[in-house]
Amino acid sequence: MTTAYTDFAELAVPAGIYPPQQDSHLLIEAMAGTGLVSRARVADLCTGSGVVAIAAAAAGATEVTAFDICPQAVRHARQSALAEEVSVRVHRGSWSRAVEFAPFDLVVANPPYVPHGPVDDTDSIPATAGPAQAWNAGTDGRMILDPLCAAAPLLVDDGGTMLVVQSECSDIKKTLAALRGHGMHVEVVAQQFIPFGPVMSARAKWLTRVGLLPPGRREERIVVIRADAP
Repeated sequence: MTTAYTDFAELAVPAGIYPPQQDSHLLIEAMAGTGLVSRARVADLCTGSGVVAIAAAAAGATEVTAFDICPQAVRHARQSALAEEVSVRVHRGSWSRAVEFAPFDLVVANPPYVPHGPVDDTDSIPATAGPAQAWNAGTDGRMILDPLCAAAPLLVDDGGTMLVVQSECSDIKKTLAALRGHGMHVEVVAQQFIPFGPVMSARAKWLTRVGLLPPGRREERIVVIRADAP
């Protein structure tokens, strides 16, 4: 399992788009580490800036299909793929649209996974962190993770693989158990400890109060979970 401690500098993207951050790059590293990208049909769910989809195309994927609900993100991902001279089909819509194009050899996902409390704290988070829909995921952080795990058998071809990145605050064990419940072999293949960014800093007290974060923490554990279909 890869473990990284980093102060990776965020890359600039237009306001309103989730910028490539540590979780994006940890997912790219894990994807590369599988050795499965070349000649694979790849789906990138919740693509945001498109950085993971572009990395898959550059690594030799036969076909890369990306999805995002934000029209601005879709435009940016398409333009970025053209600039990088790689082929990526970017569709506007929920990650669940991928079922229409499934099954895939490899599915990668960086879904919203940050829990949020009853008080709207969006005004306290700078626009450079991206839109709230890119990180808000319900009071337990599993608004997307749960249905994504349930859809895994529909998305992944026989013998295929899914890679999902998430925070410790959104219950890593629950994701592992959910994917195992669908007969998939699962493991944590990468992890990274990162200092709190603006979103986690704004929510640290609430996360600690409700038991989703240990007291006194000023860094967050991010993991990549690999699930292999039989």
